[in-house]
Amino acid sequence: MLTLSIVIFAQMSDNQIIDYVKSEHLRGKSQQEIGIALLQRGVSKDQLERIKRQLESQPSSINTNKITSESSRLRQSNIPEPTDTIEYISKDKDIFGKNIFNQKNLSFAPSVNIATPENYKLGPGDEIIIDIWGASQTTIQEIISPDGTITVDNIGPLYLSGMTVEEANKYVKNKLSALYSGLSDSYGSTKIKLTIGQIRTIQINVMGEVETPGSYSISSLSSIFHALYIAGGINDIGSLREINLYRKGQKTASFDIYKFLLKGESPEDIRLYDGDIIIVPPYKSLVNITGEVKRPMFYEMNENETLQDLINYAGGFSAKGYKEQININRTTGKYDQIFTINENDYSSFTLHNGDSVTVENNLNLFENRVQIDGAVFRPGYYEVGENIKTVKDLVEKAGGLKEDAFLDRAVLTRENPDLTLSTVSLNLHEIMSGSSENILLKKNDAIYIASLKIEQDLGGITINGMVANPGEFPFAENTTIKDIIIKAGGILSSASTAKIDVFRRVVDPSRTTEPDAIAQTFTFSIEDGLIADGKENFFLKPYDQIYIRKSPGYQTQRNIMVNGEVIFPGTYTLELKEQRLSDIILNAGGLTKYAFAEGAQLLRKRTKEEQQKYLNSIELLRRNSEDSISANFVDTSSYYSVGIELDLAIKNPKSEFDLVLKEGDQLTIPEFNNTIKINGAVMFPNTVLYKKEKSLKYYIEQAGGFNDLAIKKNVYIVYMNGTTAKAKGSSKDLLRPGCEIIVPTKERKERMSLGEKIAIGSSVTSIASVIALLINSLTK
Repeated sequence: MLTLSIVIFAQMSDNQIIDYVKSEHLRGKSQQEIGIALLQRGVSKDQLERIKRQLESQPSSINTNKITSESSRLRQSNIPEPTDTIEYISKDKDIFGKNIFNQKNLSFAPSVNIATPENYKLGPGDEIIIDIWGASQTTIQEIISPDGTITVDNIGPLYLSGMTVEEANKYVKNKLSALYSGLSDSYGSTKIKLTIGQIRTIQINVMGEVETPGSYSISSLSSIFHALYIAGGINDIGSLREINLYRKGQKTASFDIYKFLLKGESPEDIRLYDGDIIIVPPYKSLVNITGEVKRPMFYEMNENETLQDLINYAGGFSAKGYKEQININRTTGKYDQIFTINENDYSSFTLHNGDSVTVENNLNLFENRVQIDGAVFRPGYYEVGENIKTVKDLVEKAGGLKEDAFLDRAVLTRENPDLTLSTVSLNLHEIMSGSSENILLKKNDAIYIASLKIEQDLGGITINGMVANPGEFPFAENTTIKDIIIKAGGILSSASTAKIDVFRRVVDPSRTTEPDAIAQTFTFSIEDGLIADGKENFFLKPYDQIYIRKSPGYQTQRNIMVNGEVIFPGTYTLELKEQRLSDIILNAGGLTKYAFAEGAQLLRKRTKEEQQKYLNSIELLRRNSEDSISANFVDTSSYYSVGIELDLAIKNPKSEFDLVLKEGDQLTIPEFNNTIKINGAVMFPNTVLYKKEKSLKYYIEQAGGFNDLAIKKNVYIVYMNGTTAKAKGSSKDLLRPGCEIIVPTKERKERMSLGEKIAIGSSVTSIASVIALLINSLTK
């Protein structure tokens, strides 16, 4: 019998299952072993069946019935066998047209919602519907038998196989005219129409260089494209230019997929018949074109096709393509050759198998470009020619000089005939006024006009702290602290008026050694909400940082909640930082006569820092724990329990029992509870009355005693106030009203029953076919 130890894992995704099956198969594991391992990881049979259906819908994984006698059939006819020795083409090569059969939404399946073509030839398996109306009304539905006939009452068998729909309609009309008056006359009162109902299925063979050669059953309306699609498409060495159709041992048609892709010529008019054989031979010539064409990739070429044909297949030149000549590398078997073909010879140069064509970029050079930068309104590149000939023309075209332009000296950088550079100094004041010669421009000239202003490092001013809109503000001359506070929306009510700090960078350009001080600090006080104390002439500098501190005398209210058995339950505000339990009970009017102070519970809200640290710990637990389910049940609430003894706190104010309260605390005082709960590894978890004189053993017996998995030495008690204690001996002194006795449980080692073993064994057996399909599909 099969023995398994079921382990709970996180649910595997479909991709993880596929990767696992592939890797385990490569390691030599059997289908049975892979199936057992998947069950152990929580993978269901339904999930595997879904993956199986997905694989079956893909061409590469269709379960085909390959004909082992196909080679002998081909040798007996005139159909050539596929060549065994063929050039290997890497799967990494991107060959134009190969991906047409890899599109999931493009299966080329025939539409069943169209009228049957008039030239469709009938055959065994087609459903014939003959509608008669007029003076006589009836409908005849028959399926053409294997011998090619249908049987009509009072007429007998009618042979329709091989006829087109149009021919069959005339033939049936002629035969039925003996039974129905008016059929023979075109103006008669009885009409007849023959249509096709269910289309027959035909058996065809797809051989040669396809992904999955074999025999396939398809609709008789299917095209050659659909046949190639269900065979997985053409493989890496198959031809796209010569798809041959053989019928009864003779070649009847040949199709070029490029004509379909580039010109829209479709083989839809080529009808497939039962027993047809589609042969995909290896390609004859494969050429690569790279560089500046619209569709650079590999292309299959026919004999005598030229470089111009290849350029057309690649969509023509891109905008950057150099069209005047193209370089071609050719492998001859001895020495490689290179050909430089001029534009006039593109249509006459014939390409060979393995040729590599490269279309270069246009040169990134300009014959009529000049540049101007600096103190003009529209710097950039301009055309030198009819409208721009001189320096003055270029400056005016660039929007003119800015007000701060330095006119006494501009720099013209010029390219010499030997491509070296030279500099020409310009006096723009004289050139623009006309008192000096206006220099003619040449291509690639570049003019730079400097500004009168010296570039300065004017960093922003930053203000932080208790202002309405802290942040950085642009530097401006004569800016004061008051100005920045106003820009920041003013100070908040929580701001300290006694201290405002300004930190300034240490800047000393003349220094030759590193200073000890790295910043200057200026401290002020604030009056009337805005005015800085003291120096009215204190102006801010670039990169100054201003800090408005929070006042130590500003405190927000801190609220807590008191629920349960107090005279006035509700929300209370802490008056002191060290306000305690006894104080808040006093504020709430004291306890009611029904209050059970010993069972009071306090929940404390985690701060943002505590909550983030706690969540980080939980995330670390999830990552490191193999038991992902247990990790998911860890409490992630924002409150946690604090064990208190309210009865002792009330009796002993300000003592160690009198807890100091924090903002957000929730204190709950329950009613008296005189029961005890018994939970955990007992026979029957129960709740019973508290009896002061009874021991731990008594309460365990009230729950039916320990069960087989109980850890008897580690029993512990949880009190209503959130504290715990470990049980010792009789524990009479530890048991209190409202407490809960917890008996820990040992780890359960599951053993499966005979029925479970049989069920799992059946599951492994039933998914064996799915595992086999995955292996076959993934290792092709």
